[in-house]
Amino acid sequence: MLVIISWVGILMVIAGVVYSAGQVLWRGPLSGSRRLRSGEAKTLEPPRGPARSLGLAREWPGLALIGLGAILLLARAAAMFISG
Repeated sequence: MLVIISWVGILMVIAGVVYSAGQVLWRGPLSGSRRLRSGEAKTLEPPRGPARSLGLAREWPGLALIGLGAILLLARAAAMFISG
């Protein structure tokens, strides 16, 4: 039973990392190399900086998967420690 818990925890952590990375990659690059005639760079960055597009509203499912997976892995480690 403990082996199943650790595999589920590992898979949840991996799925959370893949989901979070996928969210960033699916949005596309934040900066482009094209320049306008006026000399300004034409970018996809939000007006207040690139960090504004990375928020908890979009990333919470991935963070939740990582957190739940970590809890399962810690529970398995605690069970092994207690049982000796």
